Amino acid sequence: MHIEVTTPFGRRAVPLAMIKSQLVLSEAPAGHAIDKWKIYRDVCAARSTLGLRDRALAVLRALLSFHPSSELAGGSNLIVFPSNEQLAARANGIAGTTLRENLAILVTKGLIHRKDSPNGKRYARKNHSGDIETAYGFDLSPLLVRAEEFALTAAEVAATTQRIKALKERITLCRRDIRLLISTAIDEGVAGDWVAVQSRYNEIVSTISRAKKPALITIVLNNLEQLRTDVLNKLKVQVISEKTVTNASEIRRHIQNTKTESYIEFEAPLEKSEDHLTPNDVRPIKAYPLEMVLKACPNILDYGPQGSITSWRDLTIAASTVVAVLGITPSAYQTACAVMGIENVGAVVACILQKVETINCPGGYLRDLTAKAKRGEFSLGPMLMALLRANGSHYQKRMARPSEDFHHEGKGGSPRGTFVANPHDRFNSLG
Repeated sequence: MHIEVTTPFGRRAVPLAMIKSQLVLSEAPAGHAIDKWKIYRDVCAARSTLGLRDRALAVLRALLSFHPSSELAGGSNLIVFPSNEQLAARANGIAGTTLRENLAILVTKGLIHRKDSPNGKRYARKNHSGDIETAYGFDLSPLLVRAEEFALTAAEVAATTQRIKALKERITLCRRDIRLLISTAIDEGVAGDWVAVQSRYNEIVSTISRAKKPALITIVLNNLEQLRTDVLNKLKVQVISEKTVTNASEIRRHIQNTKTESYIEFEAPLEKSEDHLTPNDVRPIKAYPLEMVLKACPNILDYGPQGSITSWRDLTIAASTVVAVLGITPSAYQTACAVMGIENVGAVVACILQKVETINCPGGYLRDLTAKAKRGEFSLGPMLMALLRANGSHYQKRMARPSEDFHHEGKGGSPRGTFVANPHDRFNSLG
């Protein structure tokens, strides 16, 4: 097909790219035809790669609607010549300035070509039989010539989108696995620096929003999978250890129950020192209702899963996050869990968060409470009651024994019906 190179009307420059795009039009073989709306769908699918916006696509659709045939065929007249008013009406009524801007974008991106008349007007001249002999307006031939390119680009975009979707699904599953595994490890008292693991998890998750391309998303997925493997290895060590202990216990019972002449005596295990206590070695100090803890320390609710706390497990997860936020070292947190129990430490951390403005060093304060708990000098009750009074709450149930946490005074003391903290165990630092 023979294509003449035309220059634009007015003072617009003629870049070399425009001349090249006009020469490329001659590559369309005569008789080659493609459905114009299929080409349009491919262009829409590849718009991110082509650098097109929605308004430009609306203008392109309006231009295609002025071509009388449903196909773009080589060797036929592919020039449309609507006025700006007609184009704006079919392009959802966009403003004239926006229309001209997006027409320029379509020309720059090589999707259409201008064929300007001597006076810059758009029109067509017909012969005696009524057929169009010469037309001036917008040439749609570039769409026909680049149809295969648009189809390939659209397929690549669809494949990339599908790949990203699959990667994000794997990320979602991996995140769920890690969260539940960490919760199980904390609930079961598995040895390990789970605060550091939670911090690493939060650090990886924070990069997801910035990962847009498949390569970056793959890096995030690899980091999460590595973390999941590390957590599973820690839990595997715990399972093997428990299995070994169980087998040893079964062997011992079997030997003791066997009727033989020999006498086997097993040495009693040595008592563990306080410095080597584990969560399984220490019973909780005293259990208080979760409702009471949340009434005394409402600030902890902001750190709960899904923004709420409905169980002790949720409180434990929230406390592990608060520990990292307050700068409490993992060793201080683990020691506290070993001495006081995981649930009690969750309540203590909630109390520290509630009055953190009055505490110079949260980590040092937790270590001090842990040391008192080892000596049997710490009780959680006065801390909670002090915060309930500070928050203006009135928790009606008396959860502590009178001889241990509170004493009830009648005449000559506090008014009847109020609780007074034990003077030997006051919550001075937070009050």
